[in-house]
Amino acid sequence: MAENRIWITAKDVKKIEDAILQFEAAHPDKLTDNISSLRNELKRANIVEPSEIPNDVVTMNSRVRFRDLDTSEEFVFTLTLPDVANVQRGNLSILAPAGTALLGCKAGDVIEWPFPDGVGRIEIVEILYQPEAAGKDL
Repeated sequence: MAENRIWITAKDVKKIEDAILQFEAAHPDKLTDNISSLRNELKRANIVEPSEIPNDVVTMNSRVRFRDLDTSEEFVFTLTLPDVANVQRGNLSILAPAGTALLGCKAGDVIEWPFPDGVGRIEIVEILYQPEAAGKDL
């Protein structure tokens, strides 16, 4: 994951913490390493009001184009809460390792996260839509 501190809105922190609590309540026997990683990401974040978030930062409900650095394949996903996540429809859950890795990073950042058989490496190419930049979620 990126070494630099990340940016997250106070509203997104609340939504994410609620999603973590819901997941833990529904799956008490399934406390994953990724939940721990997500909590660590929240701890290291610059938490700001939605109106203060830079326009090139991945926030909840941002639509992001990124490139797999190992295959050069590009993907477009919207970062969502788990209840609306559906990879086939382009919605990536914040509780997924790639979703956690994207949160709070900027266009141009290269991020890594562990896979069972190695390490995923992607570059954030472009933020296609960010709710805060569009005047939503403020």
